[in-house]
Amino acid sequence: MDPIVDMLNRIRNALMAGHPAVDIPFSNLKYSIAKILENQGFVEKVEKRGRKTQKLIKIILRYNDKIPAITGLKRISKLGKRIYLPKEKIKKVMAGFGIAIISTSKGLLTDTEARKARLGGEVLCEIW
Repeated sequence: MDPIVDMLNRIRNALMAGHPAVDIPFSNLKYSIAKILENQGFVEKVEKRGRKTQKLIKIILRYNDKIPAITGLKRISKLGKRIYLPKEKIKKVMAGFGIAIISTSKGLLTDTEARKARLGGEVLCEIW
């Protein structure tokens, strides 16, 4: 199973159930995605927990009057079909209200950061 899909599904399920936080098995890629979500204001806080094989990422979710800050999560590039875009074809998500997370040669960037840096790459997911 795809670990990024698993992470997005865990976040989506926790938001639908109204949980204050969600735990996700640790990987550097998932931690980088979670830090981008924190920097963009979609989640309250991201923490590393545990050690060695027990490592987890604890994501504290953000709600505005019991309405989740994240209304949609979508995996774009899948294991069977990778989606790569050059810098000219990177579009805004939900007219700028959402973000796309793109894996570039400079690491993970949002769509806005990738356009400013004039970098293309693999579009991992969209969040709005």
